[in-house]
Amino acid sequence: MIDAVTTRSLTRSFEEYIAVDSLELSVNAGEIFGLVGPDGAGKTTTIRLLVGVLDATSGDATVLGAPLSALDSIRPRIGYLSQRFGLYEDLTVAENLLFFARLQGVTGKVYEDRSRDLLAFSGLGPFTGRLAGQLSGGMKQKLGLSCSLLHKPEILFLDEPTAGVDPVSRREFWRLLYSLLKDNVTIFVATSYMDEAERCSRLGFLHNGRLISLDTPERIRSEAGNASLEQAFLRKVGDTDAD
Repeated sequence: MIDAVTTRSLTRSFEEYIAVDSLELSVNAGEIFGLVGPDGAGKTTTIRLLVGVLDATSGDATVLGAPLSALDSIRPRIGYLSQRFGLYEDLTVAENLLFFARLQGVTGKVYEDRSRDLLAFSGLGPFTGRLAGQLSGGMKQKLGLSCSLLHKPEILFLDEPTAGVDPVSRREFWRLLYSLLKDNVTIFVATSYMDEAERCSRLGFLHNGRLISLDTPERIRSEAGNASLEQAFLRKVGDTDAD
């Protein structure tokens, strides 16, 4: 089986600043992969490289078997929810869904069926007439997720999707993500929350643009003497900085 994502020495520099430094990782099809690290670690830049928003300085990657230079050929198979998803706050929930469906070429009965399913999936059915600007943070993220799923992507990239969202809404959002696995959707999520990292199949720890650990949460904790993920991350950072 072809890995959903593979990177080979993937690097992105901004003048003298190296945001992503020789990244080497692979993501299995059908798993939830977490890219974990604090602000400025390189998580957002990595995702923007993998969805084609940014060009790599050097190295390469494949997404669903396609190299970065050929991402346009698989664009309909990719979903992307950025840190600041561009919902139109003066449009209703239903109008936002329709707008993004048209952008993705989802029309007619396919749109009707898909939007109905996603409204049920997200729990937004009772709020179709509410302006997006009047939604809570958690509901906005659910709407953003629904918009990114209209075209049934095979892989979904999520850039810190629950940043600033209350804990209850975060848990509900993750419940929705888990429900996508039954459809074999691969999920690549960037997060700085260690409780969310625990929910992932495998993790990659990023520090100053470099991958310092790549394994399951259980193995990462075990290697750190059964410490918490936060403690394991801090020890890896200390070891890396010492080198």
